[in-house]
Amino acid sequence: MELVLAIDIGASKISCGLVDAAGTVLTVRRVKTPVDRDADGVFDALRGAVRGTLQDGVVAGHPPPVACGVGSVGPMESGGVTVSPLNIPSWRAFPLLAKVEDLIGLPTAIDNDAKALALGEGWVGGARGVMDYLSMVVSTGVGGGIVLGGKLLNGHGGNAGHIGHVIVVPDGRRCTCGAYGCLEAEASGTAIQAITGRHPSEASAGMIERTGMLVGLAVASVANLLDLQLCTIAGSVALGYGRRFFDAANRELAVRSRISYAAKARIEPCGLGAEGPLVGAGAVGWRGIGRLM
Repeated sequence: MELVLAIDIGASKISCGLVDAAGTVLTVRRVKTPVDRDADGVFDALRGAVRGTLQDGVVAGHPPPVACGVGSVGPMESGGVTVSPLNIPSWRAFPLLAKVEDLIGLPTAIDNDAKALALGEGWVGGARGVMDYLSMVVSTGVGGGIVLGGKLLNGHGGNAGHIGHVIVVPDGRRCTCGAYGCLEAEASGTAIQAITGRHPSEASAGMIERTGMLVGLAVASVANLLDLQLCTIAGSVALGYGRRFFDAANRELAVRSRISYAAKARIEPCGLGAEGPLVGAGAVGWRGIGRLM
């Protein structure tokens, strides 16, 4: 049995695990992302989670990993050479690839966390066998990855699919990117807390439906533009809100995607469930050593 070390770096938590060649997560460690620390302080948290995961593997009798895959919030320079996550203020042009390689001494591949999710969803998740789809993370922030013709889109700097910065409320709330009315500024966990003054898990039915509606609006724009019929969504906000969120998103999608080729587009929960981002990071690792396309 061969394994890869998978690392998912989010604005709220850092997750690490060992993922086998079938997409099964064998061990998991999670730590809070210390966004109030300096750049090295954030990496120290990652270091501790990685070392703990590797030790867990030894205790469980697993073989050492052959490679590492990382899914990180962005934006980033292509391949994660540097990352500048909007929701991790101390990481600006942070040399993530070199730091992780120095830490673990393994072949390492890095991609945007939502692109990693899209890769995992097509590998063993809700988009398996689908050639054209969008996958999203709706959590502390909002991200996305797009697969067309069976290939994950990268874009000039590796940031293609970042649906969190589609404008859904013209002249709406100011986003951390500097624009106004981005989906992330209106429907992320951070935005919901700022709007309501409460933790996103305490959102009212109306706020849940508004969040789903705005996500559906953004997905409709992508479906109409790229001729997509499937969007899968992960993340604590989307999965935590459940049916009410997904029903609202699909109602809005149906209203906004009326052109014939997008009229049957649908939004579904991530087929990989809560472990989707970690499986996606594992997929990035397997792809990095040529074991996954």
